[in-house]
Amino acid sequence: MAPTVPRPRPPLPGGDDARTRPPRRASWASWYEKELGWDTVHAPGEPVLLPTGRHFDVLELPAEAGHAVLRRIGPTGPVALLGRRLRLLLAAGSADEVPSLLDWLEWGSVDLDLRATGTGGLITAPAPPGFAPLPEDGAAVWLRPPVPGREEALPAFTGIGGSGDAPDLVRLLAAAATECHRIRLISAKTASPNRGDLDVNTGLPKMRQAQPLALS
Repeated sequence: MAPTVPRPRPPLPGGDDARTRPPRRASWASWYEKELGWDTVHAPGEPVLLPTGRHFDVLELPAEAGHAVLRRIGPTGPVALLGRRLRLLLAAGSADEVPSLLDWLEWGSVDLDLRATGTGGLITAPAPPGFAPLPEDGAAVWLRPPVPGREEALPAFTGIGGSGDAPDLVRLLAAAATECHRIRLISAKTASPNRGDLDVNTGLPKMRQAQPLALS
């Protein structure tokens, strides 16, 4: 008897092979909920969102400044990248401490493009490790992903020196503020302002004079 040849498998919707097409967002939500025990907000057809203030808070800053911070202080806990913004996970409740700590570090009056998000906030969930990011979700990715089954050491306000593998929140903010301000000064210089817009003493654009380096 001649061997039978199986019929060709019908194409999947969209023409993508099941082994290569991006995973459904529901799989992402399941990974966060089952593997990490994190809450998610997920509506059909919409990106998976992670509430802040429950398991973690978030410190967000320009990616260029964020990469400099990571090189400077080493381990921080999970870190995500979304476009040109870097997001560092902090211990839950830390976002409330950020404004007063920046004031204490003498950075409170400086526009740093530094934002902390705590209770009531939401961030786009990066693609879980091993999952391909979806372009329509902004291609959020983990640079330092959370590890299932391991309690993460997240930066918190515990006094100078930090605890475990994560730096103290004061040290992290000092480094982040310094790097954010450095990036802003570089951007101001490359903008080539008119001579009349420069401070005669510092050579910097008016209202953007150099801030003394804070504790790092």
